[in-house]
Amino acid sequence: MISSANNKGAGTSRRKLRSEKAALQFSVSRVEYSLKKGRYCRRLGATAPVYLAAVLENLVAEVLDMAANVTEETSPIVIKPRHIMLAPRNDVEVEQAVSRCHHLGIRCRP
Repeated sequence: MISSANNKGAGTSRRKLRSEKAALQFSVSRVEYSLKKGRYCRRLGATAPVYLAAVLENLVAEVLDMAANVTEETSPIVIKPRHIMLAPRNDVEVEQAVSRCHHLGIRCRP
């Protein structure tokens, strides 16, 4: 007979999420759901949502880093939506990536 002391934690392991396996903050399942719901393709590979989640996370990190730099120049306390809108103007590649994004609630004044 196996004692309960030796068997502690044997059945308590939970499955590891794909976001955790890839060390991502963005949900891979949510990206996959959006890709399937949008019907961008008939078939979807297993690694496509992981790759897209990593790309999106990297892009958001870049924009937030630039917004933090803009915030330090103007007001050192809080990143505001306006700072996020102004941040990509310093980098050509990021500006091209977010050029078609709509910033709701932000005036167009530069």
